[in-house]
Amino acid sequence: MEFEPVIGLEVHAQLLTESKIFCGCSTRFGAPPNAHACPVCLGLPGILPVLNRKVVEYAIKMALATHCRINRENGFARKNYFYPDLPKGYQITQYAHPLAEEGFVEVETEEGTRRIGIIRIHMEEDAGKLIHDERFPSSYIDLNRAGVPLMEIVSAPDIRSAGEAAAYLRRLHEILVYLEICDGNMEEGSFRCDANVSLRPRGREEFGIRTELKNMNSFRNVQRALDYEIERQRRVLEEGGEVVQETRLWDDAQGVTMPMRGKEEAHDYRYFPDPDLVAVAVSEAWVEEVRRTMPELPLEKRRRFRREYGISAYDAGVLTADRALADYYEEVVRGCDRPKLAANWVMGDLLRLLNEDRRDIRDCPIPAAFLAEMIHLLEEGAISGKMAKEICEEMYRTGKAPRTIIADRGLVQITDESVLLPVIEKVIADHPNQLAQYRGGREKLFGFFVGQVMKATQGKANPRLINELLVKLLTG
Repeated sequence: MEFEPVIGLEVHAQLLTESKIFCGCSTRFGAPPNAHACPVCLGLPGILPVLNRKVVEYAIKMALATHCRINRENGFARKNYFYPDLPKGYQITQYAHPLAEEGFVEVETEEGTRRIGIIRIHMEEDAGKLIHDERFPSSYIDLNRAGVPLMEIVSAPDIRSAGEAAAYLRRLHEILVYLEICDGNMEEGSFRCDANVSLRPRGREEFGIRTELKNMNSFRNVQRALDYEIERQRRVLEEGGEVVQETRLWDDAQGVTMPMRGKEEAHDYRYFPDPDLVAVAVSEAWVEEVRRTMPELPLEKRRRFRREYGISAYDAGVLTADRALADYYEEVVRGCDRPKLAANWVMGDLLRLLNEDRRDIRDCPIPAAFLAEMIHLLEEGAISGKMAKEICEEMYRTGKAPRTIIADRGLVQITDESVLLPVIEKVIADHPNQLAQYRGGREKLFGFFVGQVMKATQGKANPRLINELLVKLLTG
């Protein structure tokens, strides 16, 4: 029997607010344990949470970016469960009345563009963190993360392979980072994913028994964990067994999923409306105010780059992977009006230099206007390609303008025929054997003469002019 995977993902994105969702404590990562904790974080008697307006605004942005219906009234509930890093004994989240529902994102797969549905987007608070001491049978609790604002994005069970799941995650990740509402740092837990996986006979409508996967901290691990779990469930079913509904952890070192606990259902959490928080009213005016601040999203930008600049899908994908890089590229194009050349220089030499220094485009020492000016000088023949590479590297090291570097180093290209002609005549006169061989039919020696002229002029001669003059003199 052929089985079909059915996958749904729950993504938790930490929002880039300066303070927590229900109090004024800082959200800064890396502070000493419990430095960012207050009576609200600790759940002390008599405390009252106050909702951070910026959290709602960021969630509205994501809802708009993913084509969701925004509920004009939504509210918070208490999700009750016991765990040492949950000081109140419940998590404040949204359940029956989420902020947004019924959206989608488009992803590129081997079969073409696929639309993955989004069931809901809701806001909630994060729990604290348990730190286990490997030397002693002891665990410590750090509540710096307790109350940090999260946005949960729940996909529909529309995903049919581990590869599709990874593509969907990357799409959500780039949207969140483009909107500047999440830094997307998976190592610090700013972008986390749980997966629900089941198998069913291909062609059947009803779903199989699902397992939930946790502890996947990279796109690669998500794909590996899903591939493993799909194969594990397939073996169980083919051997006549039954899949157990449970939560499983991904063990990266062993490359396997392992049982953690039985899978909870909604009724296990005893949800009820939080009595300390009023309903959140989202007016049409507020939604429109947020909409006006929305940037062009990566998929739309990618399509526009291909349409307006005539660059390849690959080039557009690289240049729009980061919003700041896309902005830099467009500024270069505006300065030189050579979209393909600009793409080559930005993706080639510039990104190479930045990667070697582990620097971000936001910290690039070459202003876009300087790179555009250098491309313009190259196009008009003032400098050669070799000179351009030297100038690019010096601009990167010094921050100087290209014309300043050209003047300082005497890199102006020789474009005067009267200056270049005597040099070429001398090169030909100095190599009579090669001249005879060339005229005897060894046309490949043409490159030899070009190289000798470039050497004699220290790379400053205009290549096009060299070719024109050599053709005349060598065949004369």
